[in-house]
Amino acid sequence: MDVKQVYNDLVSMNIGKVIENEPMYKHTTYKVGGPAKIFVKANDIDSLIQTLNYCRDHDIKHMVIGNGSDLLFSDKEYDGIIISMKSFDDVKMNGSTIVAQAGVSMIALAYSSAKAGLSGFEFMGGIPGDMGGGIYMNAGAYKYCMADVFVSARVLDDDLNIITLSKEDMEFSYRHSVLQKHPNWIILDATFEMTAKDPGEIRKVLDKRKERRMSTQPWNFACAGSVFRNPEEKPAWRYIDEAGLRGYEIGGAQVSPKHSNFIVNNGYASAKDILDLIRLVEKTVYEKFGVKLHKEVILVNWD
Repeated sequence: MDVKQVYNDLVSMNIGKVIENEPMYKHTTYKVGGPAKIFVKANDIDSLIQTLNYCRDHDIKHMVIGNGSDLLFSDKEYDGIIISMKSFDDVKMNGSTIVAQAGVSMIALAYSSAKAGLSGFEFMGGIPGDMGGGIYMNAGAYKYCMADVFVSARVLDDDLNIITLSKEDMEFSYRHSVLQKHPNWIILDATFEMTAKDPGEIRKVLDKRKERRMSTQPWNFACAGSVFRNPEEKPAWRYIDEAGLRGYEIGGAQVSPKHSNFIVNNGYASAKDILDLIRLVEKTVYEKFGVKLHKEVILVNWD
């Protein structure tokens, strides 16, 4: 890839902000990751489609990201284009219906919907991702999840056509949606049906859960939330605890002493430190209990 030529082409297309050699640690909640040769913050849907078509026409490696909360980029250079959807942050409320673009913060939307007296997003109050990632993973907490309020989503398919997926189409289950079967599909926005409630009551729920989170989770460290999905028998953190790994460290990465299903960056971790620790946890739990823990974290650029 001729980086300078690609950079000039993309700038001339007026698709949004275009940056050379952008460190991915600036765009992931783990605060690790080597530089992307080119980073694009797409303005809108047309800009996104233009950028994707350019990548395809020129056979350029590329990836679309949101908040980077479930991504673990390697420390090496990403030889391609990273396309950010952080500009996709529009929210429309009409009666009990909310339409939110993929780049909207889940935490911010939980609080803004509460202010509007719309209940249903209380579970999102502590999830450090955006709506696109939340729908992709069917994110949840406190026995609630995206599927509970989801109505439909607009998605770019493999041919870059905009299609609408219903709740049935999404095939929601625990930390799963149909989007995981179609890695090239991109969520643009989604529609949700909420329940009208007193704003003060909704806020009380959010505040109570925030207080609980702050006392039980390492909210002040760079991390990606829960690293592993919960097996059916018992929560992942219990297996990790019983394997004696709470507080275990590799380099600057640590199994959080506060919550052992969180691996945190103590401020100087490399991406390799974090991955090595994830793999150690997987190996140790399997050897001790015969249980295979499944990562929620997605590995990027490790090959």
